[in-house]
Amino acid sequence: MTVGADAWVLGVDSGGSGVRFALRRAEEGAPAEVLASDEPVRTGRAGIDAGQLLGQLVPAAMELLDRTGADRVAAVAVGAAGMASLGDDLRAKLPPALFGALGVRRLALAADAVTAYAGALGQRPGAVVAAGTGMIALGTDLTRWRRADGWGHLLGDCGGGAWIGRAGLEAAMRAHDGRRGGSAALLDRAEALFGPVAELPGLLYPRTDRPAVLASFAPEVGRCAASDPVAASILREAARGIAESAAAVCPVGEGAGESVSECEVALTGGLFHLGDALLAPVREELAALAPYARRVPAAGDPLAGALVIASALARGELRLPHHPRMLWVTTEQDT
Repeated sequence: MTVGADAWVLGVDSGGSGVRFALRRAEEGAPAEVLASDEPVRTGRAGIDAGQLLGQLVPAAMELLDRTGADRVAAVAVGAAGMASLGDDLRAKLPPALFGALGVRRLALAADAVTAYAGALGQRPGAVVAAGTGMIALGTDLTRWRRADGWGHLLGDCGGGAWIGRAGLEAAMRAHDGRRGGSAALLDRAEALFGPVAELPGLLYPRTDRPAVLASFAPEVGRCAASDPVAASILREAARGIAESAAAVCPVGEGAGESVSECEVALTGGLFHLGDALLAPVREELAALAPYARRVPAAGDPLAGALVIASALARGELRLPHHPRMLWVTTEQDT
């Protein structure tokens, strides 16, 4: 049974820096009440820790219900980093817990790339590149999802923050050694941030948060790019990686379920705060690799995307493709 636009829905965005919660009416564009926690959800042998997420989610939902005067939540959408490969514990434990504690009737568990997509483009066909520490591109023609990259800093995330930071630090090490391809400007910035670069391997390699540490150097590459050709070339290569992934997922041509000659592409995520140092080459690479792509501004962030999914789910209007690991939907009757 669907509900009206005046029902209340909850969106959750769980990422590497914490968890955000938002409660609003199911009506599109309704204002949301938001809570945030700076405690990220752990990942263990069973995947994303469902118990820890529930320990934050249920109290946060209760507080939001109290703030708004709402009596119950009709639908919840949880977007989580790692959901696609590490979400088994969430799929097993969240439905009965939330149905019991909050009286929720509908629940969607989504990869964070899916909530980024929904936040940026809503429920229309297109492609979204989400870039922060990592980088993933996701596209859909509303019949299936297309994914490119998002394989982590060791196997991919080409053009993401960790990729740029690592390339910048490599250029700094090359300058330190006197090898070709080095950048004196990046060497200066690396030593200002981390100390003598000869000690950097000992500082970096034991860290469990290596991707975040590497990504912390990406803004320095961006700042140097205007005057340093090595930094500029790093951003150009990053832009090419971003454009290649966007081109790979754009739903165009007869294989997209229908003949489509144009694809909306939105860029979202903190990496694009580097500004034109990165955005200008991204525009150029997209024009060369995907001339059918039309850049559009992202309407919202992943938390807004979780609310889009929850609202559509409550109203019985969810058009984004269901997928067991990308966008998994269950109802109280299914449990």
